[in-house]
Parts: sequence; C-alpha cells; structure tokens
Amino acid sequence: MNFSEKLKEIRKNEGLSQEQLAAKIGVSRQAITKWETGKGLPDVENMVIIAEIFKTTLDDLLNDSNARQKQDTPVYTSETIYDIDCEKHFDVNIGAAATIILSSGADEKLHIKLSSETFENLGTMFKIKLDEKKNKLDVNCLNKNKLSRYEMEDSLTVEIVLPKKYSDHCEIAASVKILVIKDLHLRRLEYDGDAEQVLISDSSGSLEFTAKTDYDITIDKITGTLDINQWKAKTIVHLPEDNIVNVINKGRKCDVYYKKEDTVIEYENWADSENELSVSGILSELIVDLT
Repeated sequence: MNFSEKLKEIRKNEGLSQEQLAAKIGVSRQAITKWETGKGLPDVENMVIIAEIFKTTLDDLLNDSNARQKQDTPVYTSETIYDIDCEKHFDVNIGAAATIILSSGADEKLHIKLSSETFENLGTMFKIKLDEKKNKLDVNCLNKNKLSRYEMEDSLTVEIVLPKKYSDHCEIAASVKILVIKDLHLRRLEYDGDAEQVLISDSSGSLEFTAKTDYDITIDKITGTLDINQWKAKTIVHLPEDNIVNVINKGRKCDVYYKKEDTVIEYENWADSENELSVSGILSELIVDLT
C-alpha cells in the first residue's frame, strides 16, 4: 500500500471527510484529492502534521505497509556515541536500511542509533566500526549476520546526528527506501546511493545526490545548492513556488521540465539568487514540481 492509498484509508477509518482533513492541516480540499490520487506528495511540514493527526510516524506513512499495523510493536535500539574534538570529514557507509534520518546536533558527539521492530539483538547483529585519521572519520555499519539487502530495507532505521560545531563535509553511501534530512547544517553533504523518497527540511549547505536510479525529493526550501548527478535516471523535486532558485542544466543530454498542478509551464531563473538546483550526469531528467 503506497502513501496515497494509505492516506485515504486512514482518513476514512478516522471518519474524516477530505474537507475536514484539509481544515486540520491548513490546505485546500484539492490538495487532499491530489495526494490521495497519487498526483503529488505533501511537503515535509504537512507530512509531519499528517503524522501527528493520525498518531503515526513518517516511516509508517511512507513505507509500503499498513500505517497503523505496527503501532504497538516494540522497537529495539542500539546506539553508538563518539566524542569529536575538531572539525571532521565524515565518510559513512551504512549499506542497506529502510530509513536513514540525518541531522545536526548541539553536543560535540557523533550519534548513530539503530532501531528495528524485528531485529531484537541489534547490538550483536550490527557493529559500528570507527576509523579516525587526522581530520577524517570513517564510519562503517557492519552487517555481522549477513542479512540480505531486502531484510535490512524492510526493518532497519538508522539515525545519524553529526556535531554541528565540528561538521564540515559528510559523505554517505547507502541504499534506503526513505532518506530524511532535517535540521542539517554543514558545508557539503554527498549522498551516493538509492533512495525512493527523500524529505529535506530546515537544512542548509551544498547537497549532492548521486545514483543510477530515480529520486523523488520533497524539500521545504533550498538554502545553498542541491545537485542531482544521475546516469539515465529521473528526479522529481517538489519545491514551494515561492522558493526562488536558479535551475541549471549541467549534464550531457539532460532535460529539465517545470510542472505546476500537473501542467508543464515556463519557468524563469533569477540570476541574482544565491540558491541553486541543478542536474548533472548523462541522459537524465529533472522535473521541478512547483507546489
């Protein structure tokens, strides 16, 4: 069951009309219709509001499972905390997971928290290996039980909190269903891998995504740069219409399209904007969905 089907089912189970749900969120009834018919996704802020209204989580809303089914299931966790005392380049290799949540933290520590509703012995099934070399810290999540990619993408959530004071550059290699970037502030983030859904909110800096598969990215505001580097793939970026950015085609044989309410429109770039959305790579497609 995808998000649109799930939203419609939960709304009906709660006895709410589209108009009533729209009033609770602060959007139009047409927006609810669009979401329930699979013609668009809520932005990050509205997605959070929907999760709060129905007392569920973003993972449950976006994962291909029943949004209320796992409400009472216990969650098993394992956390690794590492003191950071100077500016670092973080090189993180997670492998596969259902969800990665990435943010900046106020303390001077790196936090990596694993959680799962099915893997009870996370501390023995996975090991976080740290290798520090001067101003670089390599972080590897070792799959000691040799679980398959599909098992991990169904059951494992990884929360990474970087120390805001000492975070300059972070590279992450992973394959996930959902990538959540919230309150992340650093000079540069490079994500290399698959992600079916990407949600970005309250973040700044240079963000680069590299893959050979499609991305669906919802972002509340581009503060800095967002670069999509793909080979023979498509990315749709859901972006608020009032977030003025330069959209630049840097790729070879890449195309850029602009949509508003399912209609292809002309879009003027503002040369004086400091913020930038770009596509690079080869034979790729960027669709800017103005919401």
